Amino acid sequence: MTRMKSKRGFTLVETIVASTILCGAVLTIGAICSMSLTGTRLNRRYETALTLIDRQLSLIDYVGIDEFIAIGQMEGSFEEYAPGFTWRIFTQYEDIDSLYLVTITVSWLEHTRTHSVSVETMLDGVSLYTEGGTEAGAAQE
Repeated sequence: MTRMKSKRGFTLVETIVASTILCGAVLTIGAICSMSLTGTRLNRRYETALTLIDRQLSLIDYVGIDEFIAIGQMEGSFEEYAPGFTWRIFTQYEDIDSLYLVTITVSWLEHTRTHSVSVETMLDGVSLYTEGGTEAGAAQE
């Protein structure tokens, strides 16, 4: 009597289970990569917004906060950047040593969601008022 060697292979159920696990792993890795790329793109937008805020602060510092307020342009847009960044500046005079609280907000639209970054800082201006309540320029005239 000849002994038959039993050749054992994978059953159909084992093959289907292994294929399902492999497909799940590939889909999970693909989703993680996609979310990573989306996060990287959004992070780049935030970096650009912070760079634009720094640019606006440098402009205000160069011109002077008092002169900047006198010009009166407190909002605008950066046309040269793709997603359409807009900026808005709020100033509040603090009655302490000619200090201004300056809040700069840069916002942009990403798909259907609006993102924004705000920065607050204090800037030193030239006092427009004397202690008597009259304007400094009018008192000298």
